Amino acid sequence: MSHRLHAISSKAKDPWRGFVDENIAYIEMALEPEIQRIFLRDGPAVLGDPSSWPSQSECNRSMTENLGRLKKDGVIIDVDPEGAARLLSGAALHAAQWIAHADNPAATSKHAVKAFKALLDGLLTRAKQGPARVSRAGRLERGD
Repeated sequence: MSHRLHAISSKAKDPWRGFVDENIAYIEMALEPEIQRIFLRDGPAVLGDPSSWPSQSECNRSMTENLGRLKKDGVIIDVDPEGAARLLSGAALHAAQWIAHADNPAATSKHAVKAFKALLDGLLTRAKQGPARVSRAGRLERGD
């Protein structure tokens, strides 16, 4: 999973897009039967809480570094990178488990990705959010 995710993020046009793409891909991997079975169902049943696995520690370390760089570059708000990484990592893991155990994983994945993108967008500085506009439904929206 890590190699695939790194390949996805490395193809992005900028570090923020790479961060977003990698996190969304992680959540969408929950649609794959092998990942559902090994990582999201059998693994926790045998090995316990996934947040305590060594692979999760590496994920948190990498995400913390990425968020630290994005903060330093003024892309995201002034937030503790490790705290944000742990919260985002937990949200992504729970989203993946929600998808893996859903009656309709494809539909659930769409809902999870949309909600997760909203969380990520909340980290952006106003300058990076793009201009605000009001949708036809009267909701405030920002550019990508």
